Amino acid sequence: MSVNSDCLQVIPLGGVGEIGKNMFVLKYGQEMLVLDAGLKFPEEDMLGIDVVIPDISFLLEYRSLIKGIILTHGHEDHIGAIPYIISELNVPVYGTRLTLGLLRAKMDEFEQLRQLECHEITADQRVKISPSFELDFFRTNHSIPDSVGVIIYNPVGTVVYTSDYKFDQTPVDGKITDFYKLAKLGRKGVLVALSDSTNSDRPGFTPSEKEVGKTIDDIFRLSQNRIIFATFASNIHRIQQVIDAAYLHRRKICVVGRSIINSVQIASELGYLKIPEGIIIDPDQIGQYPPQKLAVITTGSQGEPMSALTRISVSEHRWVEIIEGDTVIISASPIPGNEKLVARTVNNLFQRGADVISQPLFEVHVSGHAGEEEIKMMLNLLRPTYLIPVHGEYRHQVYQARIAEKVGIPRNNIFLVEPGTVMEFSREQSRINGTVAAGKVLVDGLGIGDVGRVVLRDRRLLSEDGIVVVVLVIDPQQKAIVAGPEIITRGFIYVRESEHLLERARNTLLECLLELNVEQLLDWNIVKSRVRDAAGTFFYDQTGRRPIILPVIMETSSK
Repeated sequence: MSVNSDCLQVIPLGGVGEIGKNMFVLKYGQEMLVLDAGLKFPEEDMLGIDVVIPDISFLLEYRSLIKGIILTHGHEDHIGAIPYIISELNVPVYGTRLTLGLLRAKMDEFEQLRQLECHEITADQRVKISPSFELDFFRTNHSIPDSVGVIIYNPVGTVVYTSDYKFDQTPVDGKITDFYKLAKLGRKGVLVALSDSTNSDRPGFTPSEKEVGKTIDDIFRLSQNRIIFATFASNIHRIQQVIDAAYLHRRKICVVGRSIINSVQIASELGYLKIPEGIIIDPDQIGQYPPQKLAVITTGSQGEPMSALTRISVSEHRWVEIIEGDTVIISASPIPGNEKLVARTVNNLFQRGADVISQPLFEVHVSGHAGEEEIKMMLNLLRPTYLIPVHGEYRHQVYQARIAEKVGIPRNNIFLVEPGTVMEFSREQSRINGTVAAGKVLVDGLGIGDVGRVVLRDRRLLSEDGIVVVVLVIDPQQKAIVAGPEIITRGFIYVRESEHLLERARNTLLECLLELNVEQLLDWNIVKSRVRDAAGTFFYDQTGRRPIILPVIMETSSK
């Protein structure tokens, strides 16, 4: 990557070609700015992985140039990587009040609050973050309050990062997008726009959050039994509408699920949730109220295995158990990949006598992302010279590129890129100028990046065909095998019904080992290789499976 000091470089380290893991870098001269630092949840083949974060090798190489990380809102795919990377980068973090409140709660879990230098910003504030970068912000409507887009003024030209947005004309909190500021930006000239692509494949406009509120109110008005409402922990506006409906129809509310309890507490303390006094009860008080006077707000709208709703659906929750006639509202659409988990939870709820209400049969969820017509409106307001579709899988980026062409942005001015691509902009032209290190860092427990393809492959093999451990004891003085081979299996066959097969395997392995000369027998690498080959061939011929073969050689000495 050659560097032109008069150019602005825009480098996505995540958030393109995928939904999640948002992280975008702006570099001008000897100054860098990072927009968002999110995580994504593991794919089905990432066995045992907790979360996936961006590879920050490039940032570590230039950490002395980074002037700050700007967070646009409090969703995990925009703030979730901070606890894993901030100790290495040690740079200030900027965000709105609620965003920083949610981030501090996450950092408390990691015991890293002392490493976090936070600067609170508002949608009406300008911040001179460095000699080359001055920031302005604009309010956006999304499925979490206090969301902002970012305007980056720099010597080359204005950059606008929309982050996640939609145009909600009747938002729950009454705060609409600042159309005037966006139109003013467009008139002055926007060099580059990084624009949300998530719903670019959906025609029309995304419905208002208040439409869900009407459905919620109808359900609360008509239901004669207990209501269990599952939603994302961060969807504060939806939680507010549930609280309003419960208050109107004289129901008490119990909040269950650690993440949603934290969100409700933080949003309430910061003034983003208005909770009438006395409406919230503790879980151990549930039995004190008749079902028709009670509503439960919980997590688990994605069927997550350890979430409160999933545990309720299989009667494993400490406080809440399904009662015949319960109304369960799943107020979310399944994230791609979670469909089976959600379906399993719904089936379990029906089996226990609940009535389940979910999309698309009932309007209990709307997206927080712009549809096709809203994207057109955003692009017409900003009128950018160049467009980088972000926050979407590749197909979403392509759909937004097609929308952009419809509103007059030339195809050559639209960048469909992968993580690590270096885009370079000057006042006269643009180009792709190489790549930097970018990719996925897998987090498993306390380990960050120590699980790679080889470990995942082994985990996949273990999950598919199990493991066979072959134990041998060799006496170097006698130059002979004095015990074994003993065979131990896990996840491969049911031992009690396969003793004859294992005995034949022992005999096969013993014959193979007896063919070794003394020099080969004392070379453990040769012994292990022969055991793997012989056992692997035998078990595949007999079962058609390929378990992992793990030879264990122990040494003993005769006296």
